[in-house]
Amino acid sequence: MRTSGPGRDRLAEVDLAEVVAAVGQLLHAAGVPVTPERSGRLASTLALARPASVDELYWAGRVTLVSDPDEIAAYDAVFGQLFQGRADVADWRGQAPSVLAAPSRPHTPTSAEREPRTAEGPDAEPRVEPHLASPAPGEGSAATSDDAADGQGADLLAAASAEERLGQTDLADLTPDELASLRSLMAALPWATSRRASRRTARHPRGRRLDLRATLRRARSTGGDPVRQTFRQRTDRPRHLVLIADVSGSMEPYARAYLHLLHGAVRAARADAFVFATRLSWLSRALATSNPDLALRRATAAAPDWSGGTRIGEALKAFVDDHGRRGMARGAVVVIVSDGWETGDPTLVGEQMARLARLAHRIVWVNPRRAAAGYQPLVGGMAAALPHVDAFVSGHSVAALDEVVEAIADPPR
Repeated sequence: MRTSGPGRDRLAEVDLAEVVAAVGQLLHAAGVPVTPERSGRLASTLALARPASVDELYWAGRVTLVSDPDEIAAYDAVFGQLFQGRADVADWRGQAPSVLAAPSRPHTPTSAEREPRTAEGPDAEPRVEPHLASPAPGEGSAATSDDAADGQGADLLAAASAEERLGQTDLADLTPDELASLRSLMAALPWATSRRASRRTARHPRGRRLDLRATLRRARSTGGDPVRQTFRQRTDRPRHLVLIADVSGSMEPYARAYLHLLHGAVRAARADAFVFATRLSWLSRALATSNPDLALRRATAAAPDWSGGTRIGEALKAFVDDHGRRGMARGAVVVIVSDGWETGDPTLVGEQMARLARLAHRIVWVNPRRAAAGYQPLVGGMAAALPHVDAFVSGHSVAALDEVVEAIADPPR
């Protein structure tokens, strides 16, 4: 039977899925060839055998992620950085990173160590404590048991703190490395549009349409008498999702981040993706590949007007004329990502938004500038489009993208 104790309680507070992702990314950055298959193997191992201590977590990761003895030092360094809360300042000095102190390896306790140190009696089961960073000299004797538990809990949560911090950071302020680390979170957003009635039907005990063929087929067993009747009813299907992102010069700080978002939507929800600056470009085929780096390179090559001027009205007109009226926007949820800065005539924006509103089931406008204090939609293009928008959200950070997902799923106002 697995031993329970305070170490297990503190591990229960940690999201092991985030730990697996963080360990895999850091090991890959350190030169260890960690493949998605190995990370998935570690996740399956942790799901089947929930670790009771940090030592068990250490060995579970080592046997699944490390395939060469030369990689043990890098694995120890990454594990020590995540679970001991340490960081090597040599990384910021441009020097070769030194090997961080590895976590205490599991060892066979001596008879003295097996002796219980509490007043619970000699037959009490020994408690398993996780091996974390050693306290500074003089701190171990002076710290109370509550302080030690708080410190160990903080060390265990160190792996998720960086990701939580990045989740609240404005997308325009993220470095390329930080944006790459959040790629998996943005790709895993739950795209769930509202559902619409389909032309297809399925058997249902409370259906209203008689399934004549199935009823006659079942009547063979009763001498041709249709004693038991079969009914069908119409099924439903999720509404189509269309994303149109502004990649002009004014939106360039957010363009790379939202390109990751478009890639995740195309892969997960079979959405159609467009970008525009001075003209409209269809990117669904370029973003359909599972390799995110290749998808982004193809998408950038397919939009030659990247970081150019902004012609929202002309881009919306091209979408409605060439794609929307032909069925792509009919009954769909359309998401437009733009700050509303229009270099052309704002009247054209209002006209095309009115046309799009008559076709689409719901229009969600995402404007990262909305998160600024005192923001008002007074820009010509934004002011012209706002009367035809069902939901107006900011989506300026990964945490704010939850509002975008909720706005897509909500029924129209």
